[in-house]
Amino acid sequence: MAFFMESLDTTILNTAVPTIAQALGVVPLSMKSVLSSYTLSLAVFIPISGWMADRFGTRRVFASAIGLFTLGSLLCGISTNIHVLVACRILQGCGGAMMVPVGRLTLVRTFAKSELIRTMTFVAIPGLVGPMIGPFVGGLIVAYFHWRTLFFINLPIGLWGLYLVYWHLPDYQETKTRPLDVVGFILFGTGIALLSYVLEVFGEHTLSGREMLGLLGLSLALLAGYGVHASNAVFPLLRLGLLRIRTFRAAVVGGFVTRIGIGGIPFLFPLLYQVGLGFTPVQSGLLMMPQALAAMSLKVFMPRILARFGYRQVLIFNTVMLGLLILLFASIGLRTPVWLIVLQAFSFGFFASMQYTSMNSLVYADVTAGQTSSASTIASTGQQMSISFGVASASLATAFFIPDRFHSNAPEMIHGIHQAFLVMGGLTIVSSAVFHQLRKGDGDVVSRHSDESMPV
Repeated sequence: MAFFMESLDTTILNTAVPTIAQALGVVPLSMKSVLSSYTLSLAVFIPISGWMADRFGTRRVFASAIGLFTLGSLLCGISTNIHVLVACRILQGCGGAMMVPVGRLTLVRTFAKSELIRTMTFVAIPGLVGPMIGPFVGGLIVAYFHWRTLFFINLPIGLWGLYLVYWHLPDYQETKTRPLDVVGFILFGTGIALLSYVLEVFGEHTLSGREMLGLLGLSLALLAGYGVHASNAVFPLLRLGLLRIRTFRAAVVGGFVTRIGIGGIPFLFPLLYQVGLGFTPVQSGLLMMPQALAAMSLKVFMPRILARFGYRQVLIFNTVMLGLLILLFASIGLRTPVWLIVLQAFSFGFFASMQYTSMNSLVYADVTAGQTSSASTIASTGQQMSISFGVASASLATAFFIPDRFHSNAPEMIHGIHQAFLVMGGLTIVSSAVFHQLRKGDGDVVSRHSDESMPV
């Protein structure tokens, strides 16, 4: 339920970006702060999710997360301007930061590694229903109802989720937990927040070049300070020593770079379809549905594909294909037939699903049972950081190629988005180099046994 609620919220909002921007009196590209503030909040607070689950129990933390996310949704729905909406999205992110990581941690502790891919595949299907219906539902809401309904729809889902958690979720709690690394949390959280802010305001002339460089230097200094602190701390916030494990390092670092390229695509699609090509919100939502349908269709074949070809071969080939497909989106224009747009979206969803499931399951291939909490925290933090940076990068790349983003017409918007696709696609192709460090047989403990356990 939590996976469904979070994915539904994000995809509904993506479709409604142009409409909400008009209602709040801002340009569509400024809505990147509404999207990235949520994922940034996830990145800042996810590092303490593992500690919270160990200290207070998975059931209590998961329930509190759903409650906070639901409250944030309510406040987002009554926001009066973009600044209040961003603040409420951050509150929403505080709840979301505990939902997916703690839920994933519960799965890892409940099932053996040999069942991990099959379990993640089964659990991911409800989460993919959100992306499948979200764009269309978002289009219907902004077309026939008020945009605030986008957030109010989370209220009944959140209440139903709380009921299911209290009656069905296993409660794992450590008898003895490590102390919380408060210093590390401040250094890491502040550094990431500042770095994301720099990406947000870069090129908008709200700060001088000297001020931008100063903030960038400060954010990097804080993150470097955390690195030094983590290497000396007995119980660091993020156990960076896990990056010495080859499979874990490839999954986290490769996933981080790849998601920067992929993460901004859902932000660019509604802008291309609605602002550039003139489609209605409903039509835009329908054009985004094939991506989720393809993702769902692949889940059944995922274990067999990984078992047949191995993680190294799959991730290298798949990352390059994703980059090429993103480059191909730059060919979509006013004369592109709808069936071709649908085919491209379906293909992208197919390979994106392969990428995410492969990277998410490879994280746990060689970590021990005692390292799963820290591994889940690092992987989830990197994932949300990269998505936040991806949205900011996609918006920045688009704005860079538009003469005046405040008064751009449809052809200029299409040109800017096309150039952004080229930048993001090239970055995705380059990120495939990270997976070359994998060796043949890496991840077999996860993929081979999962394939054997599946019915023929």
